[in-house]
Amino acid sequence: MNCSRAAEQLKNNPRHKDYLEQVSLRQLEKLFSFLRGYLWGQSLAETMEQIQRETTLDPEEDLNKLDDKELAKRKSIMDELFEKNQKKKDDPNFVYDIEVEFPQDEQLQSCGWDTESADEF
Repeated sequence: MNCSRAAEQLKNNPRHKDYLEQVSLRQLEKLFSFLRGYLWGQSLAETMEQIQRETTLDPEEDLNKLDDKELAKRKSIMDELFEKNQKKKDDPNFVYDIEVEFPQDEQLQSCGWDTESADEF
């Protein structure tokens, strides 16, 4: 069962469109994943663990090595995280112009590319 395709079909179905317009595609995919796990005889814990693995980003993963389908899935997860963490004007904790002072007591780290002199070019 392709949960992504089933979720898209359900969300785009004219009969259900009004009810599901506020529900994200990712939520519907998770719902279908739970149903698939149940139908395959998995326990709730196993299904939740599998969904967690599928929806968690690995910061060490090389996205250049993924096929288009998997890359689109990772980008969708990133977009969802961005939307979730984004501060909007209507949010109660919204601050317009945040200025951050970074501590200067610590020794600054230099990189290899900026230590060479201009004479070497």
